[in-house]
Amino acid sequence: MAAVLLASGQHRLRNVPRISDVSIMGDILTAFGCTVAWENDHTLLIDVPAGDEIQPVAPAHLVAAMRASLVALGPLLARSGSAHLSLPGGDDFGGRPINFHTDGLTAMGATFDNTPGVISATRRGPRLRAARITLEYPSHTATDNLLMAAVLADGRSVIDNAAKEPEVEDLGRQLIAMGARIDGLGTSRLTIDGVEELHPADHEVITDRVVTATYLAAGLITGGEVQVIDARPDHMDRLLAKFVAMGAEVDCAQGIRVRGPQRLTATDVATLPYPGVATDYKPLITTLLTTASGVSVVTENLFYGRFRYVDELIKLGAVVSTEDHHAVIRGVESLRGTDVLGTDIRAAAALSLAGLVAVGETVVHGREHLERGYDDFVGRLTSLGADVSVGS
Repeated sequence: MAAVLLASGQHRLRNVPRISDVSIMGDILTAFGCTVAWENDHTLLIDVPAGDEIQPVAPAHLVAAMRASLVALGPLLARSGSAHLSLPGGDDFGGRPINFHTDGLTAMGATFDNTPGVISATRRGPRLRAARITLEYPSHTATDNLLMAAVLADGRSVIDNAAKEPEVEDLGRQLIAMGARIDGLGTSRLTIDGVEELHPADHEVITDRVVTATYLAAGLITGGEVQVIDARPDHMDRLLAKFVAMGAEVDCAQGIRVRGPQRLTATDVATLPYPGVATDYKPLITTLLTTASGVSVVTENLFYGRFRYVDELIKLGAVVSTEDHHAVIRGVESLRGTDVLGTDIRAAAALSLAGLVAVGETVVHGREHLERGYDDFVGRLTSLGADVSVGS
């Protein structure tokens, strides 16, 4: 959605989920001067004004609601020459500095004002300038931001140690459809030859691999069977290997189908940048392992604050201890229902999965987090046979 700012005219995005984060981003684009409307249930039409008509200022309450709003920074600087955003909010996983974004954009000719709580930047000259940038860490959103800025920069840019996630590659395909010149998608080195102008495109967004993983995990934790028809197994091979290690049957003939055993088997998991096991999978994996046979160790190598849901799993009867960035999980035969609080998107989803197998009723508070990342979560679980309802 942020990439559309790079070209005036009408853009069409297909396979877009009906989630609150999309609504928030739509409101942010509207504040910039775009017109955003649903063509049908999952197709979004966005009309973008000329560059000099873009208002590069976003309301603070919208930016504070979603960290991903930061990816508007690169397109705004490339297209309109300035950007004024509050520091982004979103899920709280501990410290997540934005210097990878600002350092890279500074190398491309942006100047940042040091105003507390605000990101205010201007472009020196009529265009950003090409740069060679080596990211200290393969940050997903920093790669997105710098890639979008570079497609309109003057000259050839190189981004080394770039993130290799399927979503970055998908963004690159959208940009190429808009007229960008990019080599190296899916690798750690992106080479971008800047062009003077892009045009609108019709782009189908790839299936969300974390949403896919959530429904597959629902099948595994209950000893059931779930098939996600349009899933991309090539985007999830490391996770699927962990599912197999837990005792799952996995079939990738059409999308992904998993069948869970009567009881899962303990296994060790460590999060790593793609193609490793994603940090967003970890709350789901930890929950699966709470009822597995044996002792598992889960290691978080990306966001150390991401064990905050463990106390809620313990309320449900899980036996989990944490130290630094490790969690040791001693599988129990059953969980017991109680009230728990989901503090971010994946934590709320993971606690909901725990509720599927907990004896009695589980009430998961924090539904607003689920609505940020899941399209009709309750309806889809219900269609799979779960007994789920939405409270007041």
